[in-house]
Amino acid sequence: MANNRSALANVLLVLVTLVGVFLVGFLIFGKPAPAPFGSEFSAKATPNEILQMLKAGNERFSSGKSAHLHSDPARIGLAGKSDQGNYAYATVLSCSDSRVPVELIFDAGIMDLFVVRVAGNVCDTDEIGSIEYGLAHVKTPVLVILGHTRCGAVTAVSQAVGGHGHKLERNIPPLVDNIIPAVKRAMDRHKDVHGEAIVPFAIEENVWQGVEDLFMKSPAVRSLVKTGRVQVVGAIYDLGTGKVDWLPLTKIGETLQRVEASTDKETEPFAE
Repeated sequence: MANNRSALANVLLVLVTLVGVFLVGFLIFGKPAPAPFGSEFSAKATPNEILQMLKAGNERFSSGKSAHLHSDPARIGLAGKSDQGNYAYATVLSCSDSRVPVELIFDAGIMDLFVVRVAGNVCDTDEIGSIEYGLAHVKTPVLVILGHTRCGAVTAVSQAVGGHGHKLERNIPPLVDNIIPAVKRAMDRHKDVHGEAIVPFAIEENVWQGVEDLFMKSPAVRSLVKTGRVQVVGAIYDLGTGKVDWLPLTKIGETLQRVEASTDKETEPFAE
């Protein structure tokens, strides 16, 4: 009898150990990532929770209290054997400007953010394709389109539209032509503002232009936003303070509604 009780105790110990290992693994790695556009888009935090994480990270950064999360050798090793889709929680489109270090701004680390960087944070074919990958395949529930103060690309386009431009290398004009409507809209809405003073208004308009260009050209992103699986957010980073100014979420919905009513929007979400 004593031997039987001992054997039973050993079996129970093994079972408890296996259950413990499973629970620890579940807590660390979460559920397996589901297929894009599935009924369970992601086992990650909700868009609202992730937005709060981004805001808290920027508050730590701008106040000099960065935690430097997920930057240690253990995280590096994990990245070498893990799917980023199980960890990345936001996609960020930002400017290439060296003064805009995206991961640092949000006090994030390796495998936290899927970052797309281009001069002027414009939304053209390559950038939109990268965003689609970040949202639908890396399965990040939040997209931040991040402009910044003193943006050189927006300043150059503002000067050109105002008749004070200069020659640019042959590949730059088609890169920044997406910014032209934003600058013209800023000038039209602020007729009493001239010269360099128009640039801050144009920078904000350029963020909204990026949102509109994205929605116009990406049915996949529109679907993810309409079904609540992805939240798109506009923001502007202040180079001098390190703080991110978050733009009104209501304007995202207004832009989506306007695009949905347009006959010029793309309607086929998948490549042939």
